[in-house]
Amino acid sequence: MDASGTAHREGSELAGLGLGQLRTLRRDAQEQEADLSYLRRLLHGRLDILRAELDRRRVEPAGPAIGEPALLERLPAILADAPSSVRRPARHVTLGPPRGEQYRREADVLMGDVRLVDLAAHPTAALLAAVERLTAHEREVSARRQSLQRTADDCSAEITRRYREGEARVDDLLSGG
Repeated sequence: MDASGTAHREGSELAGLGLGQLRTLRRDAQEQEADLSYLRRLLHGRLDILRAELDRRRVEPAGPAIGEPALLERLPAILADAPSSVRRPARHVTLGPPRGEQYRREADVLMGDVRLVDLAAHPTAALLAAVERLTAHEREVSARRQSLQRTADDCSAEITRRYREGEARVDDLLSGG
């Protein structure tokens, strides 16, 4: 286990696994990482909404001005992703993680008593507490994701090394061996 509480396989440990085991370990790590990526996106969405409400309150402490767009109308702007200044290699992303509902419930639990449907009804302190809980959990999820990404990358590197050095053959893969 590494500091994030997730199993991370060292290169020497991977060298002792068969090709099938390496592929299974890589696939499992990729699936778990995709699930955590989904959870992370849920957390970010909720954080963005809460922060937008907190920003609105700083500008208009007495409440929303007459004619100000409601939260629902502001959601596209709140949830829009800004272009990233960091270039990262693309990873495979699944569209429907098998535990999506579980993660939605987990994100809802972290919100505590705060409900997104009526943020104006909650005191600022409750919104700030929800932001703290979500932020702390997002850090944990990110650390677990990074560990799983390293595991998948290490498995891929070990598989590649075996083919490159002749320990594994493409013919065996194609024949199901």
